Amino acid sequence: MGMRHALLDVAPLRSSPAFRRLWAGQALSGFGSQMSLVAVMYQVWQMTGSTVWTGAVGLAQALPLTVLGLFAGTLIDRVDRRRFYLAATSGQAACALLLALQGFFGHLPPAAVLLLVAVQFCFVAGSGPASRTFVPRLLPAHQLSAGLALNRISFQSAMLLGPAMGGLILGGPGVGACYLVDALTFAAAIYGALGLPSMRAGDEATRPGLNGVLDGLAFLARTPVIRGALLSDLATTVLSMPISLFPLINEERFGGNPRTLGLFLSAIAVGGVAASVFSGTFTRLPRPGLVMLGGSASWGAALVLFGLSPQAWAGLGCLVLAGAADTVSVVSRGAIVQLNTPNELLGRVAAAEQIVGQAGPDLGSMAGGLVAAATTGVTALVGGGLLCIGAVTSIGAATPGLRRLAAPPPHVAEPVGQQAA
Repeated sequence: MGMRHALLDVAPLRSSPAFRRLWAGQALSGFGSQMSLVAVMYQVWQMTGSTVWTGAVGLAQALPLTVLGLFAGTLIDRVDRRRFYLAATSGQAACALLLALQGFFGHLPPAAVLLLVAVQFCFVAGSGPASRTFVPRLLPAHQLSAGLALNRISFQSAMLLGPAMGGLILGGPGVGACYLVDALTFAAAIYGALGLPSMRAGDEATRPGLNGVLDGLAFLARTPVIRGALLSDLATTVLSMPISLFPLINEERFGGNPRTLGLFLSAIAVGGVAASVFSGTFTRLPRPGLVMLGGSASWGAALVLFGLSPQAWAGLGCLVLAGAADTVSVVSRGAIVQLNTPNELLGRVAAAEQIVGQAGPDLGSMAGGLVAAATTGVTALVGGGLLCIGAVTSIGAATPGLRRLAAPPPHVAEPVGQQAA
């Protein structure tokens, strides 16, 4: 019984065919996206040899999410979220095809490659928040954490296999093939969403444009639990994101071999998959806020150890620990946000969560690249990890409601979206 409760809870896959199909489609699409991430990083590094430029990859991803995300969230709360997601995902696929064409035939400068990435992430600014609103509508409240853990294991599995496969393809057919695989796998995400029912928010009073954005921000400002959860993750990702440093560390510890570059992201994914497999150990705990804060602080500690590690393979082990801590934090944060947000505001809050969860790491990668260029990679890693620990501790101390937040009882059976409406 103890082992059963420790393992990943797959009940959402059994109880909801719509969730099962959506989960499978997004899992396959995520595999291609991870290959594309390695391809962009490697292509820009090969063209420039600069951590500032590899950090700019994160900036190209973060700016569209930050600028457009909250406005997209307002629109998501006014329209059929399923149709909106399908349109935005199709736009992502078209951009992936353009990246593949330039990879095969073009000789674009790095700035042009980053422009294509930025355009693709304009569509991500819409598809990401829309997809985050689906799970609370498809699953009952007591299965929400399990559903988010399933999403996380699919993401981490893609992160584990995608970069490794991407590294192999980079050493063979090249960057164009990686982008092409990404474009083709978007068909799976579209197929998964086609089986969903209509996903209208059901609130015609949602104000358009800036007014709707301000309504969403006002909700975040007056809800300490959600505000604390998002601030904690934002502090973590902006202060201690090592992605842009991986080419430099790969150069120093592995001689710049493109096949080993993918190992860094894969090491984080190994930890994430392990944490997801045993996610019952934390999704069933009664205090998700404390679990999230502990995971965030552990991420910072693991990066400090990674920066100080004198041996390459020991450093990869530290990244495994970081990946496990990240999964604990992300799953707990998602449950906190979605359980405490009414359906009519879910698009805007999901957009804010995406800005924190995706644009935050991108901005953190840019910051890490700048610090490494001015100092060293070790300084950027260790300093960022220590700042992460300090920031998370401060936010937890200042937000007692987050520490005391209780998980919903298992007898609550109605979908979260209906419960909050």
